[in-house]
Amino acid sequence: MHDPYSDKRRRWREHHELCSALLQQWEARGCPRPPPKTPPLPDDLWDLPCGAKTRAGTPCKITTLYFGGRCKWHGGLSTGPKSEAGKEQSRINGRKGGRPKRRKPDL
Repeated sequence: MHDPYSDKRRRWREHHELCSALLQQWEARGCPRPPPKTPPLPDDLWDLPCGAKTRAGTPCKITTLYFGGRCKWHGGLSTGPKSEAGKEQSRINGRKGGRPKRRKPDL
């Protein structure tokens, strides 16, 4: 079945990528805050629904969307830690009992 919002979702992602690129350029130059003005979101994209299928098989109606054009429930799963420090922390957290507690310094 064809998603009736596919064109709007594509335009949503393009707008988000443009705004992200402007903010990254701003930060790369080392400019202080506040960030630059970004182009406003077109009016027809304001109430764009998530549209992912729910367990009941109906489309999700949430309109608070993230980068991929989906809501917080349908945006995808975490890919896990990427750095060696994050992987090590994940190993420590997975052990029975976790890491040892910090002791209070003796005074």
